[in-house]
Amino acid sequence: MGKCCSCGCNEAPDKKVLVEYLYLDIDTCDRCIRTDAVLDEVMKILIPAFGLAGYKVVYNKIEMKTAEIAIKHHFISSPTICVNGNDICQSVSENSCGCCSDISGTDVDCRVFEYNGKNYEVPPKEMLADAILKAVFVQDERRCSCGEYELPENLQEFYEGKKKKSGCSCGGSCC
Repeated sequence: MGKCCSCGCNEAPDKKVLVEYLYLDIDTCDRCIRTDAVLDEVMKILIPAFGLAGYKVVYNKIEMKTAEIAIKHHFISSPTICVNGNDICQSVSENSCGCCSDISGTDVDCRVFEYNGKNYEVPPKEMLADAILKAVFVQDERRCSCGEYELPENLQEFYEGKKKKSGCSCGGSCC
């Protein structure tokens, strides 16, 4: 079978775990920086555990620097954590993100993580570990991420604002 996307929807299950951290800015945005640190802590524990069980783990961090990159990854909100191409969050909730608003010069909403009835701008370690393990081991809940996708309006405004603020005239391919 051919591969249509990173979700593996048309491949035989194997012992591979692809964890991708998708974010807007890891240099300025407190939410992205702190989520990155929490995810690193969780992955330091999970990678050896998965290895012990015979799984190969690939852990990537990908900056959504341009709208084109965001579209390629079906980016919905910042930050996003995907396992085998699927967002580990069941829904997208957002609130105002001052850091990303400053970057683009527009009002930007970024992800709020929902866990045990509470909202977190930075996800708790327990939430990430639980969600990653469920994404790997609960096969019947697997969702395909290769369907229709449109860059959310919030992110379109972020990229347009970032381009205007930088004075870029490249059409968005460099910023």
